[in-house]
Amino acid sequence: MTIRWKRTFPLALGAAGGLALALALSGANAQTPPFGGDDDVAYAKTLWQLMEQAHLVGDGAIRVRPFAGNEPHGTIQEVLATTASVNGHTGRLIVKRNHGGKDGLSVGEVYDDPTKYLAAITVMFKREAGYDADNRDWFWAKFSPDGTLDKNPKGAMLAGRVAKGADAGCIACHTSAGGEDLEVLTTR
Repeated sequence: MTIRWKRTFPLALGAAGGLALALALSGANAQTPPFGGDDDVAYAKTLWQLMEQAHLVGDGAIRVRPFAGNEPHGTIQEVLATTASVNGHTGRLIVKRNHGGKDGLSVGEVYDDPTKYLAAITVMFKREAGYDADNRDWFWAKFSPDGTLDKNPKGAMLAGRVAKGADAGCIACHTSAGGEDLEVLTTR
């Protein structure tokens, strides 16, 4: 009996290599989170610049009446809702300024000094149809007051489809609150 290595070995190696490649790619896709990637971070940076230009965040931001809130957004909150255009798409933009860091923080204290207790800024932007149809096409982001993106405990930037498929996080919390639009504070 003669074994033709030249003929069978490349086929076996090809099949094994193809299987290894398929497993590697499926593993990579399974481990890639739906948020925090380069495209999400770039989109969030563009969104931040737009919000600064519109005076929704940063120095000289439009002032609104704060109200008592709850976690995870802070004991006192401010919310602005408008429309914005990013990369040629116009969608609803919700900006939530989250205040905290002091027991007994009052609405009046935040109103008198809106930057002193500002802990984070969370954003929802309604992207183009098909971006994330399961979750009404919302883009989510959490920024520090200086405009840098916040990270989750695993180091992923909080921008994009934040915590999609998870039991906790932006999408899970807003979904569990009910309503068709995932906008917890409005009836729109």
